[in-house]
Amino acid sequence: MGGNLGRIGIWTIELRLGDPGETAEAAAELDALGYGAIWMPGGIDDGVLHDVGRLLNATSRAVIATGIINIWKQPAADVAAWWAGQSAERQARTMLGLGISHGPLIEGYAKPVATMAAYLDGLDAAGMGPERRCLAALGPKMLDLARDRAAGAHPYLTTPAHSRIARERLGPGALLAPEQGVILETDPDKARAIGRAALERYRRLPNYVNSWLRLGYDEEDVKGSDRLVDALFLWGGMERIRAGVQAHLDAGADHVCLQVIRGDAFASKDLPREEWRQLAAALL
Repeated sequence: MGGNLGRIGIWTIELRLGDPGETAEAAAELDALGYGAIWMPGGIDDGVLHDVGRLLNATSRAVIATGIINIWKQPAADVAAWWAGQSAERQARTMLGLGISHGPLIEGYAKPVATMAAYLDGLDAAGMGPERRCLAALGPKMLDLARDRAAGAHPYLTTPAHSRIARERLGPGALLAPEQGVILETDPDKARAIGRAALERYRRLPNYVNSWLRLGYDEEDVKGSDRLVDALFLWGGMERIRAGVQAHLDAGADHVCLQVIRGDAFASKDLPREEWRQLAAALL
């Protein structure tokens, strides 16, 4: 399911934060460059569906995807109503990634798998089936739910080792579309400093920490070790980046969405358009 994303996409918060005219122009360029999908985060507020519509208007081929809609912020009925209002062509170019967010960020956070299942019940009841939705699944129970109730999974801040585990859990038919951070810097010290800055907000969130611990990293790594930074981010020349993307595909990923990392993405609205062009030239 969800098979029209192509092999390579772009994950970008900048297309949500930047000037609407400039971001529409940039999305059109990503489309023309040949990226199969454009992913945007929705967990920061309840306005991502407006931006999905805006980028659908700006593009003609690429899938516009959410990575992710925070289900605590947008009721299932509202998401389903938005979906029902789209044409069949626009629905076919949309992938709604859904996520449970994180305990420290959500008052009343509890029973993430059961809460997600209830949300999917609401989408089903309102007429939105599983084909164009995926789940931000890291652990085994959420991966099972992604397999059984959605097109598949969209893991964030993971590794090719996780992609292999996820594929085994999802089985052969489900979508697996991991996000992969890339740092276009060849100096090891500079690249790792950028990676550590990007990790700062995430290493305090238990869902990510538990995922890394399951993959064999330890509490010292979680503080931002070179070992963890090197595992989570592809940095260096294009050959190294190409090999890292291929490692996800070899491990069972269908689609890899690349996020250009320049530090804390939430602190900048500048569009990494030159980096997107370099990646397209090397990977598409």
